[in-house]
Amino acid sequence: MTDKNTKEELSEGEKGFSAEQTNYLQGFALGSDVARTVRGLPVISDSARAASGGATVQVGPAGAQVVGPDALVNNAVLKTEAAGGKLCNEEKAKRDQHPLDIWGDIAKRSREATFPKGTDVFLTKAQGLFYVAPAQDSYMCRMRIPGGHLTSVQVNGLADMAEKLAGGYVDVTTRNNLQFREIKPENAHSVLIGLRNLGIVNQGSGADNVRNVTSSPLSGIDSDELVETLPLAIDLHWYLINHRELFGLPRKFNISFDGRGTISPLSDTNDVGFFAVEVTDEIATAEVPAGIYFQLRLGGITGHKDFARPTSVLVAAEDCCDISGAILKVFIEHGNRTDRKKARLKYLLDEWGFDKFMTEVEAVLGKPLLRMEDAKLSFRDPENRFAHVGFHKQKQEGKSYVGLVLPVGRITADQTRGIAKIADQYGSGAIRLTVWQNLLIPDIDDKDADSVKAAIEALGLHWQATSMRAGLVACTGSRGCKYAGADTKGQALILADYLEKEIELDQPLNIHFTGCHHSCAQHYIGDIGLMGTAVTKGEDMVDGYHVLIGGGYGSRGRMGRQLFDAVAFDDVPPLIHRILSAYIDQRNDAQESFVDFASRHSDEELITLATAS
Repeated sequence: MTDKNTKEELSEGEKGFSAEQTNYLQGFALGSDVARTVRGLPVISDSARAASGGATVQVGPAGAQVVGPDALVNNAVLKTEAAGGKLCNEEKAKRDQHPLDIWGDIAKRSREATFPKGTDVFLTKAQGLFYVAPAQDSYMCRMRIPGGHLTSVQVNGLADMAEKLAGGYVDVTTRNNLQFREIKPENAHSVLIGLRNLGIVNQGSGADNVRNVTSSPLSGIDSDELVETLPLAIDLHWYLINHRELFGLPRKFNISFDGRGTISPLSDTNDVGFFAVEVTDEIATAEVPAGIYFQLRLGGITGHKDFARPTSVLVAAEDCCDISGAILKVFIEHGNRTDRKKARLKYLLDEWGFDKFMTEVEAVLGKPLLRMEDAKLSFRDPENRFAHVGFHKQKQEGKSYVGLVLPVGRITADQTRGIAKIADQYGSGAIRLTVWQNLLIPDIDDKDADSVKAAIEALGLHWQATSMRAGLVACTGSRGCKYAGADTKGQALILADYLEKEIELDQPLNIHFTGCHHSCAQHYIGDIGLMGTAVTKGEDMVDGYHVLIGGGYGSRGRMGRQLFDAVAFDDVPPLIHRILSAYIDQRNDAQESFVDFASRHSDEELITLATAS
């Protein structure tokens, strides 16, 4: 029998047991804690176990330490809780189940033809599957294609998968990447297996992980680049895939390599940007000999109005993986896990400053970093804003690449097969994706250019574009995303059709349509940026946009200024037409870019120009 005092000390889950049974349960719990420690899981505190009625929860007491492959993330969670922080729901979900361990759940739901519920919706994103209800009662699958490099065999396989398992089309994204959409629940597991069979491992392509690693799309064929970056993007991709401790970040993370070539990969919009730079004999030191390095820039997140900023750190190509890993480990340990709005790297840098952050990185790395004053470095800027469209010479004699114009990044399965056939028949079988929602076919013999043009046109695609379409970027929009406030893809094409009939531009122009504040299409860096929102018009709610003017990237880097709020889409095309007409009529000369024109006018002056009849 259990005496009265002992009975009162028992938790609710233990009441009603004999002393012998209670001792057994307490011993079992102790053994479980030991086992959890060995496996790298947090020890369950007595209070947490009591509060849960004996259920297993991954909570630990202040100061608890765990070991194993998940120790870095788990200890960061424990540290947050020990300091009195309240984990956000996503962190609680990751605490209770590692996102990479949801593979079996996905397989089970596919057999049952069901979608995830609750926090499983979030966890499933770690395997690249996004349940996009209510916009579509289906999955979107985001891939991982480092540097955007594909072979014709892979592209043919993706076309077959799109036709059999998804919506019959493929979307090219703004991260050298691809997506499937309209995936039925019963096909989800088959999609993941099919991608792996093609050599495309999309583990960690969603949720709080490092997204697709981008690089210069002309790597290896660009006579202007300082260094090939595609091999580095591929190397880092597999480094990340094979380091489990680098999953489960406080929030998503972007890394990019810029070889300083003709087509920008927008590396300054990433959390980590590696920018190729030459250290000449004139500025070389004993610590930093002459050669090609990467300047490390951190904290880019244009949706929060910030570009990556220089750190005065130079990185040798062979050290990029290790330094990326060290940066991620510092972010994992110290990033915000209570407020999702403050959980990106930018906010840790704002709180700490760059010097403290890089000191922590050095401690993790175990060696000093190479440093050189930013002012001593000179960055080449050979970018051609039309270089991702049309035919252009490669550095290989007698070879060219062609940039295809895709309707806001979407191609059908048949068009995808046709692209693979062109790459096989006239190129080397390679296809390169860009961050501009289009793709390149390299290694075309100059003598075959006319045949390739005809083959592209036969697919219903184009190899040349007006200024309006060459820089037209649009996110998925309300047809496929629950956050979007407007049909961005459809309305981007309507705007392009309208402007092409009304005005002719002789300078490149970027128009970025994004559906919401998440800024997947990076509306802040477009010459003209549009962010979707619902607008009241009469008695109806219609699609509309906030209109931003004067954004840029790279050497023209600046954030667009929001000049017009909640403009119904029907009123957007004539508004943009008036702005562009004023630009053509009042620019200093034919070479003045739109962003420079916008920069020398005040908000009030631009509003007056845009609203003049």
